[in-house]
Amino acid sequence: MKHRLLTVLFLTAGYFGFGQCGTKVVLTSSQTQHLGTDSSIQRTDDEKTVIEFDKSTINISPGDNHLTGKVDSITCNWTTPYKVGKTRLKVTITNDQGETQRATITIEGRDGKIVLLAEVESMPDERIRMFADTFEEKKD
Repeated sequence: MKHRLLTVLFLTAGYFGFGQCGTKVVLTSSQTQHLGTDSSIQRTDDEKTVIEFDKSTINISPGDNHLTGKVDSITCNWTTPYKVGKTRLKVTITNDQGETQRATITIEGRDGKIVLLAEVESMPDERIRMFADTFEEKKD
């Protein structure tokens, strides 16, 4: 009986955690930090950034710029939707000038904070970090 109860609990938690993974999600941040290889802050930009993604597409709007792209792969595991867990996206993004780049974006929730960390293949000495102001399902 205990094994059945545990199985049901794990499946339910997995269902609700994965349920977030199949929806369109929006993350907003008001500050972007550019980190060096030693994770020290090299520069901080105070600008609103909106990131929308689902399992196949991603749109990133930092300030007046706009990046669009496709999600090449996604791994997602949230034990508490939009609060505790992790999503890792491998994406191919294109900027306003038509330049294409590959990046890995990790969104992690723990200790009451949602943190996004982006690593762009063409910029191996820099990482981008944002603390989410909001992280939620997009309602159409």
